[in-house]
Amino acid sequence: MRNVPLIVPIMTAFLLIFFLMGSHASASYGWGYKKNTDHKIPDVGKYQKILDDYGAYYADHSGDKVIYLTFDNGYEQGYTDDILDVLKEENVPATFFVTGHYVKSKPDLIKRMVDEGHIIGNHSYHHPDMTILTKEGMRKELEELEEAVAAISDQDELKYMRPPKGVFNEKTLEWANDLGYIHVFWSLAFADWNTNDQKGWKYAYDQIMNQVHPGAIVLLHTVSSDNAESLSKLVTELKKQGYSFKSLDDLVMKNMLPEAVYGY
Repeated sequence: MRNVPLIVPIMTAFLLIFFLMGSHASASYGWGYKKNTDHKIPDVGKYQKILDDYGAYYADHSGDKVIYLTFDNGYEQGYTDDILDVLKEENVPATFFVTGHYVKSKPDLIKRMVDEGHIIGNHSYHHPDMTILTKEGMRKELEELEEAVAAISDQDELKYMRPPKGVFNEKTLEWANDLGYIHVFWSLAFADWNTNDQKGWKYAYDQIMNQVHPGAIVLLHTVSSDNAESLSKLVTELKKQGYSFKSLDDLVMKNMLPEAVYGY
């Protein structure tokens, strides 16, 4: 018993070191980058190596004047049909990252997205912070969403995911890979999700045109009336400037195949 006073502080110190090491290993990050108006891919600092290590994307670094439109859909405000109309008219592909609530409440729109050639991405079923889940919890979130989409559309497999609120860490990136998913972040976005603070189509138009760059993965929200009203004008102007619109499948394929095979 004479050793107890010595053992207690040693054990306390050991547990503290273990806790700190564990906390560091599972530290979470919120996606972000340094915006610029130079029409260049924004710098993401230390995130670049992390994304490279796990095959994640936030932009196309080839230098080609290509844009990848992506939309996050958690709920519906009545503008998605208008957005789909523009995409169809302009022959522009997009990826829609959806939640379980969206799939359950708007199956007709999910079906239309798929029928018109767009990709459904996984934004999780319940929109949780993925970094606080176990691997099994993450698997359940992704599989539930995938099954819900497959039940109402012809897309029976999802392969791209966007973590809720852009929160991630190396653990979630690794687990996503294990589960067959590729993380897709973004290199162009603005505050468009507040439905009570829409500023008119010109605001959305200017935000995108000021930040646009070759290889941009653009994040938009379909709840924005500004986005719906500006989209046709944006697509028209960007095509005039020599940009083309591709899907995430094109981006991944480009990075898998030799340049000569892909045709660039």
